[in-house]
Amino acid sequence: MAIRVMLAEDMHMVRGALVALLELESDIDVVAEVASGDDIMPTALQCTPDVAVIDIDLPGIDGLTAASALHEHLPSCRTLILTSLGRPGTLRRALSAKVGGFILKDAPSRDLAEAIRRVAAGQRVVDSNLALAAWDSVECPLTDREIDVLRLAADGAEAPEIAARLFLSTGTVRNYLSAIATKLNARNRVDAIRIATESGWL
Repeated sequence: MAIRVMLAEDMHMVRGALVALLELESDIDVVAEVASGDDIMPTALQCTPDVAVIDIDLPGIDGLTAASALHEHLPSCRTLILTSLGRPGTLRRALSAKVGGFILKDAPSRDLAEAIRRVAAGQRVVDSNLALAAWDSVECPLTDREIDVLRLAADGAEAPEIAARLFLSTGTVRNYLSAIATKLNARNRVDAIRIATESGWL
């Protein structure tokens, strides 16, 4: 019986190429494709794939948040992150989201089909070089709430907007931003965003 796969990738040409690639495999059936993180959960509930192949950097809900939601609400669907963001911090976030696999977009094409098979069989698939780098990397010093604040700041939101979106006071948001800069030894908010992004923490 073919492995039912849902593909979440916002770049149409890349998504089309991945679908064409996977359709060459006799034991893999692409049953759905989506371009937005917001569509992952409703589509998965509708077509119940065995494996969801998800890009991290999607419009709407990001891929790791969607993978975490799938793990909670549709545990029969295993998740495989396919990304160009090969940073140790990103892998740490993916593993804490309970993903089944994490491979890079520049991996050989045959690796994707094999990774899908292994994830569908209940195995965990992680790029070995990235796994070693993650083992040696520094843990993120920020709390989940601080990451929420910094992520909104990275999207261009000022303190009052961040406060409204997270149901906090503006003063509390400013305190968070100050604490973040201190923890990351950053010169300012922009520097903190750069450090966190390069470390794969956002």
